[in-house]
Amino acid sequence: MSIQWYPGHMNAARKKAAEAMEKTDMIIEVLDARVPQASRNPMIEELRTFRQRPCLKILNKSDLADPVATQKWLDLYNSQKGVHAVALSCKKPSDVAKVPGLCLKIAPHRGTALKPLRIMIMGIPNVGKSTLMNALLKKRVAKVGDEPAVTKMQQRLYLGNNMVLTDTPGMMWPKIEHPSDGLMLAASHAIGSNALIEEEVATFLADIVLMHYPHLLTARYGFPTEGIDGVSVIEGVALRRGFRIKGGELDLEKAAHTFLQDYRVGALGRVSLETPESRIALLASFQPPPSLSDVANDDDEETEDGHDDKASRRR
Repeated sequence: MSIQWYPGHMNAARKKAAEAMEKTDMIIEVLDARVPQASRNPMIEELRTFRQRPCLKILNKSDLADPVATQKWLDLYNSQKGVHAVALSCKKPSDVAKVPGLCLKIAPHRGTALKPLRIMIMGIPNVGKSTLMNALLKKRVAKVGDEPAVTKMQQRLYLGNNMVLTDTPGMMWPKIEHPSDGLMLAASHAIGSNALIEEEVATFLADIVLMHYPHLLTARYGFPTEGIDGVSVIEGVALRRGFRIKGGELDLEKAAHTFLQDYRVGALGRVSLETPESRIALLASFQPPPSLSDVANDDDEETEDGHDDKASRRR
């Protein structure tokens, strides 16, 4: 199943972001800690690199992710030039309180009343950018919702006298190259529900959880996992929850939705859908095996208008 989702307003949002980045000192890129690389928009990296802006990568929703996998991602990102990465939850004030200090360390040449530090917050839909903005300013200035693409316009706001924040709409990129990335994003609710079939996404998620966290399935739903597959997991959820349609058949649609929601809110447990090692394995199926340092550069570079530029591809 290949999932593609690129609402019309995102093309305009990208152009405005490119213009605003000229007057930006650094980038905060918000990622989903459960799928850090799948939730990384290659266009953001392209714009940031072109303007040579340092970046604070925030692995948000870290309280929902496997801490071992998260640490591996932090080690990888922190080894990259111009990048500092942290894992936190934008819903925890104590976590968010650390962000301004980290930004000042990354861009120490700014951060005064005369020269405020200009920060752009970027990321794909529904990773927590607006939640972060509201928490930093300690008031509701950005609309927050549990659906992707809630924010539609840029906002520019002052954080005290020494920082200026620009919140940008969630931006996808025109084509998701790897089908599994689309499925991971769909499972993590970064893609609109109109672009996916929940039963297929839930089955994909169940296969990953079966492989790496089978004990969580048993703990949550009470059924053994030996010898079953993703489809059987969804059937098991339907059986355990008593989800049936008229005539007595299992309501797999409702079971799929419930399973996805349990993962999204953390009721299933702390689950990460990818690691640096799994990313290498994914890329190896499309090209010669890359080194670990190649993982963060696995997306095609794009031209200014958003189309693939084969001459500029690194692979």
